Amino acid sequence: MGAEKLEKATFAGGCFWCMVKPFDEQPGIVKVVSGYTGGTKENPTYREVCSETTGHFEAVQITFDPEMFSYERLLDLFWQQIDPTDPGGQFHDRGHSYKTAIFYHSEEQRQLAEQSKHQLESSNKFNKPIATQIIPAKPFYEAEEYHQDYYKKNSAHYNRYRIGSGREAFIQKYWGDRIEER
Repeated sequence: MGAEKLEKATFAGGCFWCMVKPFDEQPGIVKVVSGYTGGTKENPTYREVCSETTGHFEAVQITFDPEMFSYERLLDLFWQQIDPTDPGGQFHDRGHSYKTAIFYHSEEQRQLAEQSKHQLESSNKFNKPIATQIIPAKPFYEAEEYHQDYYKKNSAHYNRYRIGSGREAFIQKYWGDRIEER
């Protein structure tokens, strides 16, 4: 797989711990990194982002081979991990840093993101408007090492968090067996 073929996708879906596993280890996904984007401070720390003073979102940046795993498929999987109607955060996590957003890296990604958002709105799957923003990509800062691959390093805590936060029940209610990977 040549580096010239690889692309990046950046998604904010609330707690970044819960956004890595669905994408990780899929064919064509080279890397999934937890981090911060969309804010004003360079190289923010987790504590700074949680203080809600930097304007950053918790996000994941995915390096992928579009010939093996298309951006459209990434978008479908993204929508299946979040409550796209919640403008104030995700599940138990509240505040700007936990809002949902798609950060596009090209005009093609912007168009595909807008199209997928419109399709989700038109599906009437949700009875509230879709609140997920579509925003130009900004600098992405990797989160601290202990946040990377959290679902592997702390699987028991990760699983309790997914269930306790309400994320797992929400995903099951709205997507059921359609989910490609959890």
